[in-house]
Amino acid sequence: MKTIIVATDFSKEAENALLYAAGAAKQLKSKVIIFNSYTVPRHAVNSLFPASGFLELIEYNNNILKQKALELAKEFSIEVGYESSLMDVNEELEVLIKKYDADLVIMGMAPKSLNQDLFGNTTTSAITKFKFPVLAIPLGAKFTGIKKILFACDILRGVHEPILQKIKNFSLAMGAEIEIFSVYQKLNLIAQSEGSTNEIEEALKDVTHSYKNVESDKILAEIDREVKDFGADMLVMLPHEYGFWGSLIHQSRTRIMASKSEVPLLSIA
Repeated sequence: MKTIIVATDFSKEAENALLYAAGAAKQLKSKVIIFNSYTVPRHAVNSLFPASGFLELIEYNNNILKQKALELAKEFSIEVGYESSLMDVNEELEVLIKKYDADLVIMGMAPKSLNQDLFGNTTTSAITKFKFPVLAIPLGAKFTGIKKILFACDILRGVHEPILQKIKNFSLAMGAEIEIFSVYQKLNLIAQSEGSTNEIEEALKDVTHSYKNVESDKILAEIDREVKDFGADMLVMLPHEYGFWGSLIHQSRTRIMASKSEVPLLSIA
């Protein structure tokens, strides 16, 4: 893993995610790019705000990012760069992913936004819109290594080989074992899933892994319980068509699960 982009708005959630990213980057021997997208105050846009004022704002923002980059580089002995933009966060992230050939985007998870969205509008948007891995870090999560990964998926729907390869590479880099966890409403579906693991077996043959299937109509509650029972350091899920994510975003009970979660969530598309 060569490059990790960390999006920050300087909130406490974002600052926590930045420290987590730096710890992970040190273990992975990766470069970190700190990214901040900011907007000019509306009153300034609607007034005769001088061009010099805009330049001062940009310089001030860049100085903050530069200082953070220097501090992180010194504390964690890693390479740290920075980028800032007046563009929309998601638009600029697409540009930076290509510019740095980045492998991962890390963003903070804001509990205060749970009554509106799962991880706050920006993080949710990035997860559901883009085709690159996004790691959402809950406030308070500290990087102490990743030894156990819970991969929640619907085996019956299948998992594309490139996604399995990304999970495998991440697991090997971290030295982590994986539990493939599925929740089905009917027992006969569990039986079918047990015969649908050939592709997973082939892709993860070099990784320590196991399977667990549960019968329940409470998908989110079961995932939450398994995170704790397995002692997972990270939860991995797949957006949209691969099963759980639709219910995770749209059901109000999601807020209960997310507010209890203490482990980072990696979305891989």
